[in-house]
Amino acid sequence: MNALDVARPYRALFASRFQQMFQYRGAAIAGFVTQCWWGGLKVMILAAFYGGSATGASHAPMSLSQAITYTWVGQALLVLLPWFSDPYVATAVRTGAVSYDRLRPIDFYSLWFVRAAGWIAARVVPRAVLMLAFAAMLLPLVGLREWSWQLPESWLAGSLFAISIGVALLLSSAMVMLLNIGTAASLNARGVNALAAAPTILLSGNLLPLSLFPDWLQTALLLQPFAGLLDIPLRIYFGALEGTAALGFLGVQLLWLMALVALGRWWLGGVLRSLEMQGG
Repeated sequence: MNALDVARPYRALFASRFQQMFQYRGAAIAGFVTQCWWGGLKVMILAAFYGGSATGASHAPMSLSQAITYTWVGQALLVLLPWFSDPYVATAVRTGAVSYDRLRPIDFYSLWFVRAAGWIAARVVPRAVLMLAFAAMLLPLVGLREWSWQLPESWLAGSLFAISIGVALLLSSAMVMLLNIGTAASLNARGVNALAAAPTILLSGNLLPLSLFPDWLQTALLLQPFAGLLDIPLRIYFGALEGTAALGFLGVQLLWLMALVALGRWWLGGVLRSLEMQGG
C-alpha cells in the first residue's frame, strides 16, 4: 500500500466534513456581520489610541495601518482559533457513538484530527472571503481606505503568510484535539470549552496584537503556541519577520504542532483505555 492509498480515507474524511459544514451559509453570513461589527469597534479604538498619542504612536512597533489590517485579518480568521471542542466529538461521547469510530480500520487520533481540520476550514473560508471583500475592496470604494485591509509587504511575504496560515490550521486542529480529548475524559464539553476561550483570545493576538504588549514579554509571547495561530503569520505578512527569521518562526509553529500532536496521542491512549461508553 503506497502513501496515496494510506491518505485516501483521510482526504475523504476532510472533504466530507468540509462539505457538511460548508452548507451552513446562513451561519457564515451571520458570523461575518458580527465580525464586521466588532472589527469596526476595534478599528475605531485603535484609531483613537494612535491619534490621541502622537508621540507614543511614532514609536509604536506597528503603524496604525498595520494595526487596522491586523484587526481585519484577525476577524477574518476568528473561527480558525480553537475556541471550543469539535461538536461532533461532544455528541459522539455523550451518545456512545464514539465506539463506531474506534472500530474503523484507520488511526483513531488521525480520524478526529482530520475531521476537526475540515470543520475549522469550512467555517473559516466563507467568512475570510467575505471579510476580504468588505475590508479590502468595499471600504476603499466608499472613501475609507485608511481603515481598510492593506496588501502584504511583498509577494514573498504574502506567500510565506499563506504557508504560515496553513500550518496555523493544523496547529489549531491539534489544540482542538486536546479539547476533544478533555471532553472525552470528562464526558462533558462545557467545562473544557470554558477554559479555552480566555487564553486563546489573549495569547493568539486576537484581542490585541502581541507586538503592542510590553517589550519584556515579547520573547515569551512569540515562543508560546498560541502565537502561531495569528500573530506569527501576521508578522510575516507585514514583513516584521522576513528571510531566516520568518523561516525560523515557521519552524516554531511546526515544533509546537509536533509537540501538541505527540501530547494528544499520548493523552488519547490513556483516555481510551478508561473511557466509559454512554447511550445505546
